[in-house]
Amino acid sequence: MHRIIHTFKKILQLLFNRIFYVAVALLLQLAWLLITAWRLAAYSKYFSNAIGIFSVLIILWIVNKKINPSYKLGWTILIMTVPVFGVLLYILFGKSRIAQAMQHRYSQVQEESLPYMKQDPEVAESLKEESPSAAVQSTYIHQYSGFPIHKNTTAEYFQVGDDMFPVLVRELEQAEHYIYIEYFIINDGVMWRTILDILERKASEGVDVRLIYDGFGCLTTLPYHYDRYLIGKGIQCQVFNPFRPLLNIVQNNRDHRKICVIDGKTGFTGGINLSDEYINQKQRFGHWKDTAVMLKGEAVWNMTVMFLHMWNVIANSPDPIDHELHLPHHFHPDNFDCDGYVQPYSDTPLDGEIVGENVYLNIINRARKYVYICTPYLIIDNEMMTALCLAAKSGVDVRIMTPGIPDKKMVFLLTQSYYEQLLEAGVRIYEYQPGFLHAKSFVCDDEIAVVGTINLDYRSLYLHFENGVWFYKNKVIQDILADFQETLNYCDPVSIEFCKNRNMVVRGFQSILRLFAPLL
Repeated sequence: MHRIIHTFKKILQLLFNRIFYVAVALLLQLAWLLITAWRLAAYSKYFSNAIGIFSVLIILWIVNKKINPSYKLGWTILIMTVPVFGVLLYILFGKSRIAQAMQHRYSQVQEESLPYMKQDPEVAESLKEESPSAAVQSTYIHQYSGFPIHKNTTAEYFQVGDDMFPVLVRELEQAEHYIYIEYFIINDGVMWRTILDILERKASEGVDVRLIYDGFGCLTTLPYHYDRYLIGKGIQCQVFNPFRPLLNIVQNNRDHRKICVIDGKTGFTGGINLSDEYINQKQRFGHWKDTAVMLKGEAVWNMTVMFLHMWNVIANSPDPIDHELHLPHHFHPDNFDCDGYVQPYSDTPLDGEIVGENVYLNIINRARKYVYICTPYLIIDNEMMTALCLAAKSGVDVRIMTPGIPDKKMVFLLTQSYYEQLLEAGVRIYEYQPGFLHAKSFVCDDEIAVVGTINLDYRSLYLHFENGVWFYKNKVIQDILADFQETLNYCDPVSIEFCKNRNMVVRGFQSILRLFAPLL
């Protein structure tokens, strides 16, 4: 009887879940298009021949595009195998780009900020003198993301969300002028209610409080038109790319960034969303291991501009950004403490430049002693696979940490499918046994580290708006290294035997998943 009641509750939860109706609507639309196309093909040989010719033309178009070869292979096989289905999917989703209006607006706000995003030549020269290799990496980030490197900045590293949350609350309570928040997921619970109470109170005191959340990331966690509810509380709110149950080419592109800026002098980022599982107030997939950093100083300027760019684009505001009002020293005339070099940066799917992946590749290719990586998903292209394997074969100690308990079982199977080739090259892989590892970090040679939102998968690297922080000779680098080494105690190493002894059915399924990984 208990089992029947439990099953009935599950069915009711499904029926009253927004994502259920969204999925049904999308499937019905896709089914209608497919049935229509197949009937026309069966009815008319001319239509069937036209589909065949059109399929060949699309394949030729894809092959000659400047995109990752993995995408070319996936789309080509799909279209050749099932032409009608493949052609329809490519027309609907193949571009994987935001609408042109957003592209134009984003370029416009970036151009407006150029005079304020120039690299301080003294900082650049100082870095070059200390390390030409690090200077090359930093120069790439500035030229292709638009965000310069800074000194006069300190950082604090948090090895779990539990540690970050009270510090975030403390800093929010101290806000006097503005609070800018941009997160992929917001979910009702202890974490969000605590933050919302502060935001509501600060807004009533005259603090400029603005919030951006992603329409898909919050599809099942926030009520419909939640932005109106927040606006009623005095909190300015924008929803990035609201998810609608319509087949179109823009739903793949999401705002995966996590940014909190307070008064232009304090900034938070990392893998932690505003939901209770991220601070282990709610159990999902065991112990939730995530990381974040807090910046204080001039480098926060980069994060402030990131937020303002996105805000003006979504709001389609005709007013230019008041850069002078938001400069770090506008409300903080005193000098900031200095600790190494800090360079927050962002990556967008709008410009065709895969900054997130290239930053990682730069670190791997220039490593001399070691590269330690944390990632929840390991779904990599040939360039990343080659770089990791070559580094390991060249004597660099390459270690990758992934979850032991997955949040998505199919994605986990796909992640594990990459293990064998990496292990054979000498890369060491560890799975975090207490639960789900959501951290995204690189640490290299005791000198360079990255903490941010960028996963090692196609979505993060090619489709989403992302952000990270590149560090050189900052004390948090040792903290990140120590955290990685400590966390190894809670991990099991993956052996080559585990990969070779997997069930043949599982291996076959993984091979199929690998083929279409860029399209998932």
